[in-house]
Amino acid sequence: METGNFWIAFGLTLFAGLSTGIGSALAFFTKSTSTRFLSVSLGFSAGVMVYVSFVEILQKARESMIPDFGEKMATWYSVLAFFGGILIIALIDRLIPSYENPHEIRRVEEMGSKVNRDPKLVRMGMFTALAIAIHNFPEGIATFMAGLTDITIAVPIAVAIAIHNIPEGIAVSIPISYGTGSKRKGFILSFLSGLAEPVGALLAYFILMPFLSAKLFGTIFAGVAGIMVFISIDELLPTAREYGLHHHAIYGFLAGMAIMALSLLMFI
Repeated sequence: METGNFWIAFGLTLFAGLSTGIGSALAFFTKSTSTRFLSVSLGFSAGVMVYVSFVEILQKARESMIPDFGEKMATWYSVLAFFGGILIIALIDRLIPSYENPHEIRRVEEMGSKVNRDPKLVRMGMFTALAIAIHNFPEGIATFMAGLTDITIAVPIAVAIAIHNIPEGIAVSIPISYGTGSKRKGFILSFLSGLAEPVGALLAYFILMPFLSAKLFGTIFAGVAGIMVFISIDELLPTAREYGLHHHAIYGFLAGMAIMALSLLMFI
């Protein structure tokens, strides 16, 4: 594996993960939430992830398995790995209590103007940070693997996941800031929760890379496609709809697919 590829992939993963800090910065510096912007942006991220997963990532996974298994079995194994990725992220999602789920809608306005030190809010913020770290772990592997494989796929994925992390940053920052009376503490904890993505990338590199073969790569890549499709359907689109109008989310979704399609066509 080329050193340059590693640093590009890791840099993209670090950028995507630490974008939780953008969400906490919004809570730190602004007085109101731009719900329309978040709605369109989250829909856009979902469009990018769904399109690239079905059109590019799943196909690359299948193609990498063909030399070992042939076309028919490569198709079967890539589909199985795709649903395996969905199962993994669904299980992670199920293990997190709904009242501590990082995708519960939060708005900057919830912070209010008065200091209200509340240990329950602090606890909720801490568990939300932990939940986000668990969610971000497979996302970090997804971004990193894409970066090692094809930069034209990796960049839009990293941007999509970064946008996806903005409301997660708000979800951590608000209860911590309001519960402790310190916006600074909310910002720091929210920012640090995004470190799970580069940590996931490093573990993937040091644990999986020594054993990486075309078969293993195809399995991981197909699983990554499943993870991103699940995140889009289960988290991004519902969150986008709750932040804004139904059509805002759909327009963002379609724009994300169109721009992803155009970016891939430019490199044919």
